[in-house]
Amino acid sequence: MGAGATGYADILKEPHAARLLTGTLIGRLPNATGPVAIVLFTRAEGGSYSLAGGLAAVYGIATAIGQPLLGRAVDLRGQPRVQLPAAVVSALGMVLLSAAGIGVLPLAYAAVAVAGVFTPPLEGGLRALWPSVLGRQERVHQAYAMDAVAQEIMFTVGPLLVTALVSLWSAGAALLVINAIGVLGALSVVLCEPSRRWRSAPREAHWLGALRSPGLLALLGSFFFVGLALGSITVAGVAYADDHGRASVYGWLMAALGLGALIGGVVYGMRQWAGAPERRLRAIVALLALGYLPLALTPGVLAMTLLAAVSGVFLAPAIACAFIVVDRHAPRGTVTEAFSWLVTTFGVGAAVGTAVAGPAVELGGTAWSFAVAGAGGIAALLVLMATQRVLAVPGHTVDIVGSISDSSENDRNGAAEPGFSSGREA
Repeated sequence: MGAGATGYADILKEPHAARLLTGTLIGRLPNATGPVAIVLFTRAEGGSYSLAGGLAAVYGIATAIGQPLLGRAVDLRGQPRVQLPAAVVSALGMVLLSAAGIGVLPLAYAAVAVAGVFTPPLEGGLRALWPSVLGRQERVHQAYAMDAVAQEIMFTVGPLLVTALVSLWSAGAALLVINAIGVLGALSVVLCEPSRRWRSAPREAHWLGALRSPGLLALLGSFFFVGLALGSITVAGVAYADDHGRASVYGWLMAALGLGALIGGVVYGMRQWAGAPERRLRAIVALLALGYLPLALTPGVLAMTLLAAVSGVFLAPAIACAFIVVDRHAPRGTVTEAFSWLVTTFGVGAAVGTAVAGPAVELGGTAWSFAVAGAGGIAALLVLMATQRVLAVPGHTVDIVGSISDSSENDRNGAAEPGFSSGREA
């Protein structure tokens, strides 16, 4: 059943919706541009590419560590008490890097580590807010798709903004401006009424937190490989551009990939989908893997650009559908943490894909590096297929000794899809 092309516009007309989405995107700008800004700053300071890559890697690892921890803190303490202080501390880490430079390497590494660990979990926080803002289940699912589309826009525009600031001003100034904008975005979110009023459902004290859900673990395992596939393409694209002697080819491939994801996300969000999202996710990931496989053929530039666009079509729908599955399988009171784990796992997978694709280029050439993406897509599908029985039971958790218990808030409340009401207003 079609929701119509005006579905996204209707969502944004809801009170607070546009402000929350915009504030979240602006607040996440430092994270989206962090690696690029760090590399450009390091090079401007006279540092080597190895140092630039090392600092960016520490930032990425620190972010992966901090997201689920801060997400758990949000579930326990509420959004304003965690999101804004974290944004400020993260920005101060970048201020320290800009002021101290790279002359004292331990200080530079400590600065990017602080900036990464304290990156606020705004992405997971927004998804926890949608149910209280929009109410109806189908509108929340459509908002997840809109969220995935907006991410593609941010990750395209953000690096362009950084490079513009560097060319107009300086790399150090770019760090300061981007992070100041990020703090303002976080401030806009936490001052919004739904964020101030939101409280997580009461949670069972457990050291594993959201990770005690077998269904969530299955999803994270799959999306580690989706991230691996996407990360490998970023390196493979560089190798392909080098093969064709034009650096601009890389930009075309990445733009085509983003455009495909944008189109796929828009189309996916224009429909209301029947049936269990776990089954739908398997079909989408299968199509995603199928789209990655032809990249290993490495045809001419025009054909390769078209293949890149096709390979991106099912990325945003896969992410949007994964949001729904997370919502259904997150243990009671852990929704922000659960969403943050998805972000972390995806990011770690992308980092591993980047690391694997490099040796693949050296061993077998560009085709082998693109084959890593295809292998990642297939592995993601195999994980979902192997865990069908686990994913078929939303809202169940496992304790330390392995016994299974039902912790879905909406199973108890009789909701149509268990796990939908991930947060409530106090």
